[in-house]
Amino acid sequence: MAASACAEKPTVRDIFSSMQYGPAPEASNIAQAWLDSHERSFGHFIDGKWQKPDGRQTYATKNPATGETLATTIQGVEEDVEIAVKAAQKAFGTWSKLPCHVRARHLYSIARTVQKHQRLLSVIESMDNGKPIRESRDCDVPLVVRHFYHHAGWAQLRDTEMNGWKPLGVVAAIVPWNFPLMLLTWKICPALAMGNTVVLKPATYTRLTALLLAEICAEAGLPPGVFNVVTGNGAFGSQLAVHPDVDKVAFTGSTEVGRTLRKATAGTGKKLSLELGGKSPFIVFDTADVDSAVEGIVDAIWFNQGQVCSAGSRLLVQESIEENLIRRLKNRMSHLRLGDSLDKSIDVGALVDETQKKTIDEFVREAQAEGAQVFQTPCSIPKKGLFYPPTLITGVDTTLRCVREEIFGPVLVAMPFRTAKEAISLGNNTPYGLAASVWTENLPLALEVALSIKAGTVWINGHNMFDAAAGFGGYKESGYGRDGGKEGLYEYVRPSWEIRPLPNPGEINYKTFAASYGNDLPPIPGQNDVSLSVIRIQESQIPSVDRTFKLYYAGAQKRPDGMYSRPICVADGKVLAYVADGSRKDIRNAVEAAHKAAPGWGKRASHNRAQIVYYMAENLELRRDEVAQRLSNLTGQSKEKALQEVDLSIQRLFYWGAYCDKYGGNVQETLLYGATILIREPVGVVGIACPDECPLLSFVSLFAPAIVRGNAVVIIPSDKYPLPALDFYQVFDTSDLPGGVVNIITGGRDHLSKYLVEHQDVQAMWYFGSEQGSKFVEWSSAENCKRTWVNYGLVRDWEDPQQGAGEEFLYQATQCKNIWIPMGEIFAN
Repeated sequence: MAASACAEKPTVRDIFSSMQYGPAPEASNIAQAWLDSHERSFGHFIDGKWQKPDGRQTYATKNPATGETLATTIQGVEEDVEIAVKAAQKAFGTWSKLPCHVRARHLYSIARTVQKHQRLLSVIESMDNGKPIRESRDCDVPLVVRHFYHHAGWAQLRDTEMNGWKPLGVVAAIVPWNFPLMLLTWKICPALAMGNTVVLKPATYTRLTALLLAEICAEAGLPPGVFNVVTGNGAFGSQLAVHPDVDKVAFTGSTEVGRTLRKATAGTGKKLSLELGGKSPFIVFDTADVDSAVEGIVDAIWFNQGQVCSAGSRLLVQESIEENLIRRLKNRMSHLRLGDSLDKSIDVGALVDETQKKTIDEFVREAQAEGAQVFQTPCSIPKKGLFYPPTLITGVDTTLRCVREEIFGPVLVAMPFRTAKEAISLGNNTPYGLAASVWTENLPLALEVALSIKAGTVWINGHNMFDAAAGFGGYKESGYGRDGGKEGLYEYVRPSWEIRPLPNPGEINYKTFAASYGNDLPPIPGQNDVSLSVIRIQESQIPSVDRTFKLYYAGAQKRPDGMYSRPICVADGKVLAYVADGSRKDIRNAVEAAHKAAPGWGKRASHNRAQIVYYMAENLELRRDEVAQRLSNLTGQSKEKALQEVDLSIQRLFYWGAYCDKYGGNVQETLLYGATILIREPVGVVGIACPDECPLLSFVSLFAPAIVRGNAVVIIPSDKYPLPALDFYQVFDTSDLPGGVVNIITGGRDHLSKYLVEHQDVQAMWYFGSEQGSKFVEWSSAENCKRTWVNYGLVRDWEDPQQGAGEEFLYQATQCKNIWIPMGEIFAN
């Protein structure tokens, strides 16, 4: 037998003659020893020590490549959430008060300790997740180390670079199974650097490296309670997210679960960031290096078995090179190797779970049944383990489910295009907006397409490049917030003046809330005395010409669709004026006008936008006394106080005019040999509901930062005092503001906000009203994952420069896009 086995084993000469790959297994003995040291049974890691409460159910973690059980972990219950959050809350009291340098030392120590255990982490990650060891060893774990080092620097610089901000408190981090270790690091590093403490819930399928990292952090000297890991199912994660002492939820996962978390945390005052799914376009022009593009496709879609939120799963190839590229791609696919995740010579590993494999196969079979052509690589598939062959689907149109929805597997869908405009249109024809890549040797074309694609990250002649110095996150239904870079730090801080909101809005009927038109203030004549305006001409008093206050959208005054008016009363209860009472149809019209104006306004030179905003200040000052008098009559405040509000509004316009050309972005200092450019882009169409306090100043303080950064707005002025905003019609008309950039709809704040936040083509909603309205806005925003900024019923001091202006407004008015531009013509990249 021994002689027979020896005869079958190829010699070195045989291997060089055939050039066939042989197995190159990574030793798992150290990983097995770590598992054995814990008797292959893990509890939670809370307050710096292992805790395994009695009576808990367990979950068996299996290696998806072999099916072997690696260990059991416990299924947490609500009591465990309570213990972990209390430990983090207690630790926050000391961790947040440590000198910046001390926190930096702790993060630096973790980075060094992770490096000491780098190979162990890589092996455990591949065994737990099924991904190839080359990926976990050469990509995932080095990025983990990079994030700890990078954020040690931010911890050191927090008081200078993040002046005016403070930590939130306890952060609940919930991460998925596709990058179990790397993605949790993206959450905990900025959270700890800014002075927060963390309770982490890893994904059900992949818990081991999170527990190993917690042990490593303790070994590195991280104080107990600063980083805690609890394990459990999805419902357990929701219990963690809604715990009243959790101040922030940081989530990466599916859009469906992200919506659930948005609804669960609505109205609680918690900060929320969501990094969700994607259907990223991989755009290849006829000016691309085709061979490089083919290799890029392999990296884009078959990296981590396609289980990547930023996977380039939609191949858009210019028609003139489509046939050539597809032929080369199929040839390249035939050389991909599937196998055990610990084999260093394989290209594609195992899927994480049987349910994932079934879902992927359903997508492919459905596409085939609908007439698409399916090509699957003729590679050898291991008999055991959860493997799926790399797949290419062609002959599709934009309506097929495989084109529209995220498959999250090793499946590529290819479509042709003819022109660059068509490529951009196809690229943006998705509810997602996480990432994209553009392939061409024509740099002006590459940059123009990169700027036109609505995605948080765009790679040029590359794909799936990441670094701690560049934020990663999405637009649209790919979520909001960023992981990495300075832009990622803002997800873990609040303004220094702000106290953590603790609203108590109670239960809300989301179907009926603010749905009835005119309920809050019925426009019925004769309810109040009317202040009749008169003028004196030649010793006679005659009625002044009545002024009709209409809606304002598309650059013109419009009568309300419902043809109702709304009484505006002064302090003594008399009706000073009637304004238009807007409705759902008026909101739709205004949003349509805003979308027509937004592209041109966003592309205007920032200097031009600044001139228009300065011109607004000039025209407001020309009417200073008139506006102040109306403000005084309306609110009952003194003329002197009203003049002060007008003057502050003029100053505020100057302040925001100055920011028109001073917040556009910067070059990120990543590890890329090339340039990574951060662009702060407009969010799009922003809905704004103004408060009653300082009706002129708050109106200016909200619309101005939005439009200076290139957004178009639909704004609801103060419920009680809308007239100062309506006086701005003439200011806008005489300041060269393009029609549709600012649209004003008067009426009930909550009634109009309902239709703004429910509108599928509004990208963000700012609401300054009641606790109940804030909860409704956050809950309703989950439908299309729009960004929200609400006040939970708390009054803001609009006269205070910290509260009424500042970086918080710029953060809300922009979204970050990172464009990666590699080099390599002269020197190797």
